Amino acid sequence: MHGIRSLRRPWAGVALWVGLTAAVAVAQADSLPDFRSLVKQNQAAVVNISTTQKSRQAQLADLPPGMDQLPDGPWRDFFKRFGQQAPQERETHSLGSGFVISADGKILTNAHVVDGAESILVKLADRSEKPAKVIGVDKATDVALLEIDATNLPTVKLGDSSKLEVGEWVIAIGSPFGLEHTATQGIVSALGRSLPDGTYVPFIQTDVAVNPGNSGGPLFNTRGEVVGINSQIYSRTGGFMGLSFAIPINVASNVAQQLKEHGHVTRGWLGVQIQGMTAELAQSFGLPAPSGALVASVDPKGPASAGGVKAGDVILTYDGKDVAEAASLPPLVGDTPIGRKVEVKVWRDKQPLTLTLKVAALKNEDNAAAANEREAAERATLNVAVAEVPAELRERFDLKKGGALVTEVRSGPAERAGVQEGDVIVRLGDQEVTSPADLAKIVKTLPREKPLALLVQRDQGRLYLALTLPAEGGKK
Repeated sequence: MHGIRSLRRPWAGVALWVGLTAAVAVAQADSLPDFRSLVKQNQAAVVNISTTQKSRQAQLADLPPGMDQLPDGPWRDFFKRFGQQAPQERETHSLGSGFVISADGKILTNAHVVDGAESILVKLADRSEKPAKVIGVDKATDVALLEIDATNLPTVKLGDSSKLEVGEWVIAIGSPFGLEHTATQGIVSALGRSLPDGTYVPFIQTDVAVNPGNSGGPLFNTRGEVVGINSQIYSRTGGFMGLSFAIPINVASNVAQQLKEHGHVTRGWLGVQIQGMTAELAQSFGLPAPSGALVASVDPKGPASAGGVKAGDVILTYDGKDVAEAASLPPLVGDTPIGRKVEVKVWRDKQPLTLTLKVAALKNEDNAAAANEREAAERATLNVAVAEVPAELRERFDLKKGGALVTEVRSGPAERAGVQEGDVIVRLGDQEVTSPADLAKIVKTLPREKPLALLVQRDQGRLYLALTLPAEGGKK
């Protein structure tokens, strides 16, 4: 009996284990989403978008003899520019995705998909191709509304992105690398992400495989509703690395409606230049934690100034909503109806203070750095946004006077020279920089296409960079 029992027990255990495993497998299979019907119902409303544009590109020659050992940096770029040839104009093509939101031919996509396009061609599910015209583009949110001459088109159903939760299953349909109606799935990884080029967008982060060509395509929830527009990826290789970002459909729908009705988007504006808080700054202001938006400067003609906001204030809440970080403020302000009065809680002199502000309309729609017009310095060719240097930074850098704090760097001469966000520009050429407005004036007087010395304060030291301004009217 003992022998039979000892032989039978292992087999009984294996049978039980196999039975439990099978049951778990069935339960897991039942809990996983089945996207087959979703794809069948919606893929006909997803379109392929191809564009044609003309670009002028300069050819860079090799480094001069003996200079090929220079490390990467401003000086290598400086010597390489000596061999720059005249720009050549050539025709380029790009691919993207989009989706039909109305049967009469309205299509949503990304602004960058159609940026600079001389012609736009939309390929439908039946493989027919139709030229598209742009109804409106909003670069600040990277949303574009197109229209084709068509009727009775299949459309998608728009959902409510505010109801998304982290961990929820989602699926993208688009044309990665031109491969039409490709479906990829994943989950919502995070909500409300802030990216450098998306000031007005609290992005949806997912791990859905998105690659070049997916831009502008829809992101669906398991109910077959569009909850986002696939827009960007984070990648060190140029390909998918598990981090993709979508514009919430609630944001895109609002933008699309304004583009349809007015051809442009109107946003709220306070007239402040803001920056993020660090642990050191929070400690110097007496804040318990590094949260909020630090006001670097205030437009004297803006609503913030009229309401009593001062440089050095830290905005903690806006209209009853917490401002966890500086990037949280612009979307809140931008969505506020023009003329509405809102309460803003700021931190000043180590204690909270509540102010009432009346929101005005943003004047410069190309501003993607903050709910404020760009400083004159950016419009004067450097392509940087600058602000007054806060007293706390002056003390930290032992900077008695002058200077212009760099709050954003975009593609242009300053970026090529190596200027970084957080630098304080103290000297350009042979002239001291006394303020952001002074920087703009200096730039206008400097020679073009000639290397100039740019002195910046970075952290606790100073650094010279080689800056070359482009020719008048030339490419920045």
